[in-house]
Amino acid sequence: MDELFWVALALGAVLKLISIYFGGIACFALKKEVKYPSAKKLRRFAVLTAARNEEAVIGNFIESIQKQNYPVELFDVFVIPNNCTDNTELMAKAYGAEIIHCPFPVTCKGDALQQALMQLRKKGYDAFCVFDSDNIVSPDFLLKINDAFDAGAKVAKGRLLASNPQASWVSGCYNIYFNLFHLFFNKARGACGLSAKLVGTGFAVHKDVLESLGGWNTTTIAEDAEFSAQCALLGERVWWVPDAVTYDEQPESFRVSLLQRRRWCSGIMQVGKLHFKHLLQRLIKPNGVYAADFTMFLMGAFAQALSILPLGLTLLAAIFDGKEGIFNFIQAMGIYFLLYYTLMCLMATILTLYQEKRVFPKEMRSAILLFPIFMASWIPLQVISLFRETKSWKEIQHNGKSKDTIPTA
Repeated sequence: MDELFWVALALGAVLKLISIYFGGIACFALKKEVKYPSAKKLRRFAVLTAARNEEAVIGNFIESIQKQNYPVELFDVFVIPNNCTDNTELMAKAYGAEIIHCPFPVTCKGDALQQALMQLRKKGYDAFCVFDSDNIVSPDFLLKINDAFDAGAKVAKGRLLASNPQASWVSGCYNIYFNLFHLFFNKARGACGLSAKLVGTGFAVHKDVLESLGGWNTTTIAEDAEFSAQCALLGERVWWVPDAVTYDEQPESFRVSLLQRRRWCSGIMQVGKLHFKHLLQRLIKPNGVYAADFTMFLMGAFAQALSILPLGLTLLAAIFDGKEGIFNFIQAMGIYFLLYYTLMCLMATILTLYQEKRVFPKEMRSAILLFPIFMASWIPLQVISLFRETKSWKEIQHNGKSKDTIPTA
């Protein structure tokens, strides 16, 4: 039916407006990255990680922090063990970390951070760095974050890469995805003065921001996205610090990847439902541009879920048109998916070469060929999350085997 076709076309056009916005911002990735000058003042950092059954990897993380090119008297490492059934706490102590116990039940990472920062906020630290326990942190991380704070940052996000990109095609796809975000989201936003995407590891927060917020007060399963919304509501920019690199161990199983990314999708939608109204009210206030940009980011998740509607309406219209309509639909979809697959593989190849500095690892071939599937799988995850929330956090097991195979950033 022609009516269904035009409704699908109109709905698709509306959803594409969000893609056009992100595409426009991505163009700023062509600008040369500006380096922050060396800081004149050295700040005191508290380094935190919430750990749940991380015995196998916690030592690697603590060692990487202890090897920072930063005065050892100006940073302390704190591990927040929660719901552990292994020897995470004993292992963390053995490697020299201080332990923070949570006096109240912990159901997610946000709870652990809230209770830890409640104990640390008055201890004289200038800023707090948050990591995952499976991370390996580059030696210059604190130095580069400190440079950003000296330049005016109050919230800073470092670059994230997979520590195990060659372990499986899934972990390889994560690394390509992180490079995609580095170039077209974070680098572009850094170039035009917008906020970087604050994912749940490798970021730092100045004490003044926590004072303004009354501590760490996130309630959703996506504490990073919720904290980003709170920063946008404060009019506080998340500064992009690409030279502060964190390597994060990624799932090697596609099933585990789906579970993890579904939690991410559900969490972002929870944040959207919680803060859309407040973000819209913030648009007309000073620094409202950060609220506007983050609103578009949240809308992107919902738009991706709703993108199946134009496809479904087009298919329905084709069915009503009979055999010819169905044939034309299949032909059009075949051409579309061929173009999509080719372009995504090409992009994955370019992003891999970009990171590997023109040395192409053979182990990344399967990741490149399957990257289109990895990216397409976000859509069903968003659709499921739209109708069914993920309310509980489940640990992802790590093995720490990638310690000695960290790639060059």
